[in-house]
Amino acid sequence: MSIMVPSKTPAALITTAPYPYTPGPASPGRQALDSALHQLDQAAGHLGLDDGLRTMLATPRRSLTVSVPVRREDGRLDVVQGFRVQHNVSRGPAKGGLRFHPATDIHEVTALAMWMTWKCALVGIPYGGAKGGVAVDPAALSTREKERLTRRYVSEILPLIGPEKDIPAPDVGTDEQTMAWIMDTYSVSAGYSVPGVVTGKPMTLGGSLGRAGATSRGVQIAALAALGRSPEGVTVAVQGFGKVGGPAAQYLADAGCKVVAVSDATGAVHRAGGLDISRLRAWVAETGGVRGFAEAEELTHDELIELDVDVLVPAALEGVITEANAPRVRARLIVEGANGPTTPGADEILAANGTTVVPDILANAGGVIVSYLEWVQNMQAYAWSSGEIELKLRDLMLGAFAEVSALAAERGLSLRQAAHVIGVGRVAEAHQMRGLYP
Repeated sequence: MSIMVPSKTPAALITTAPYPYTPGPASPGRQALDSALHQLDQAAGHLGLDDGLRTMLATPRRSLTVSVPVRREDGRLDVVQGFRVQHNVSRGPAKGGLRFHPATDIHEVTALAMWMTWKCALVGIPYGGAKGGVAVDPAALSTREKERLTRRYVSEILPLIGPEKDIPAPDVGTDEQTMAWIMDTYSVSAGYSVPGVVTGKPMTLGGSLGRAGATSRGVQIAALAALGRSPEGVTVAVQGFGKVGGPAAQYLADAGCKVVAVSDATGAVHRAGGLDISRLRAWVAETGGVRGFAEAEELTHDELIELDVDVLVPAALEGVITEANAPRVRARLIVEGANGPTTPGADEILAANGTTVVPDILANAGGVIVSYLEWVQNMQAYAWSSGEIELKLRDLMLGAFAEVSALAAERGLSLRQAAHVIGVGRVAEAHQMRGLYP
């Protein structure tokens, strides 16, 4: 018996979709999936999609769970779980990052793959959405252990990936070195070098100029577009001073904004007159975190979320702005550098309080845009200059922002609702145009 996703049911009750999971306590990953399903359901309602198409869009095309054995330096054999989910491939090959994080599960990876589908459609690049993850703490691994883990994971998902099928990229806990190992493992199996199998690679292996800071640059472009005024003196707090948040803080400061607070896993720091982001990044590189930075005062993570600033940039993990803390958020503009940092309940509270939210599928799309440009260069054995990459990134980001803003104003929607209506609508149209085989 085929069980359908209800067409008009709150996400918390959508537990009967044909996913490879079972109902249970709401883990962070499950909460992320509930949020993604809720957003899809809202967009499908605005688009008038029938139940069959809603179910198709809610259901991943392929979901793979693998056991990944890794030999530790002391000779022990550990086995961890790995995942790869291809949510949708109607508009092109699947595209999505690979994260190493101890809390990663199939729910989270499914949600992230779904968001990637809408993101690619929204910014107009010919990809579907995918995501991968391994439930492991990369900080607890030596470099050799991490390499062995990466290569074994790739060998397990090898049938799913390829430059015309599914192209991984860096995410939380992974980097360009991880991508180099993936490329090599895949290339050894193929018998020749295949640089297009991953993006976010080192330049020496076919990486693209501008890829390292692309997500952060996109956050800056989206934030400045949403401000609609001069950035001079605009106060900013960045939650998550890492791969995305660190460079984003630097770009916003360079544009004239006053970044007054940042946080990471070690703590949070604040300086009312503005932080010296360059000096703070050097401190983090030396010590491993923002805590103890002498030129700022310490504050808690909750205090940072609730600071009286013009712009808040959540740039870490999912679900940090919730129904519990949303009433105390004082920023008038939130620009989501992370995936899924705001829960649906929090969205409603923020909207009622007049807070504008630039959603993740728009604000952090810079990474997948430049990943696409890297892939195009690899497929053509060609390379663009950094100036050309920057121009293409800016054009796609601003074009998508203008479309979302126009639709939101025309239909009285939030920016998130408008972004999902556009992204989901384009994927639904692709499904309908292709038809169902056989």
